[in-house]
Amino acid sequence: MFRYGIQTGRCERSPAGDLKDALKPVIVKHMAAVLEPAKAGELLRAIDGYDGQPATTAALKLSALFFQRPGNIREMEWAWVDLDQAMITIPSMDMKRRKQEKINGRPHFVPLAPQAVAILRDIQPLTGHGCYVFPSLRTGEQPMSENTVNAALRRLGYSSDEMTGHGFRAMARTLIIERMPGISTDVIEAQLAHGKSGPLGMAYDRAEFMEQRREIMAQWANHLDRLRLGLRVITAAKQAA
Repeated sequence: MFRYGIQTGRCERSPAGDLKDALKPVIVKHMAAVLEPAKAGELLRAIDGYDGQPATTAALKLSALFFQRPGNIREMEWAWVDLDQAMITIPSMDMKRRKQEKINGRPHFVPLAPQAVAILRDIQPLTGHGCYVFPSLRTGEQPMSENTVNAALRRLGYSSDEMTGHGFRAMARTLIIERMPGISTDVIEAQLAHGKSGPLGMAYDRAEFMEQRREIMAQWANHLDRLRLGLRVITAAKQAA
């Protein structure tokens, strides 16, 4: 604004530089997440023992399998789900994007591992008659509350400093990178629906990595099964050796 003022003769200098270091930088606090294999196995076993609503249990399990944003999971519509093709298609307008990207962007595809398909088939008789996969228990016409998954984690004994619904994304990304060698970071970022960096961004990056993403989702689901059973998982370092 002040640069414009100087260029148009409305002011002689910008006072913005005088504010440098006047304000303390904002410290970014990352969402709490379980990042160790053994603790991830404990979490998965705890979820298996959850005695709450079946839809909430399914949402917890799919949060681990999908590692999508909590809002996209709780607001998931049956119209997005194709169980025969093992695919969820999230419309661009429902993604976390800038307005222009929502209008012109592509849908986000979430390939489903067999374990995820089985969970959705189990929940379909309960909620498949409505719009949402995880409807509100109060009305059924709105999606599940944004606090439902976090409240369930609290009931399982996980504090807000230990695990959150958003933490499943960090758990997946960390364990895949550290414990599942050979998987491209670009493919993981595509599955996480992270926007591309750089001046061109997503506008010119048309790579979908769909076959690789299908494979990753299946590998990740199998990896979670091994962690749940408490089986020894070989680390990247040991495997390389």
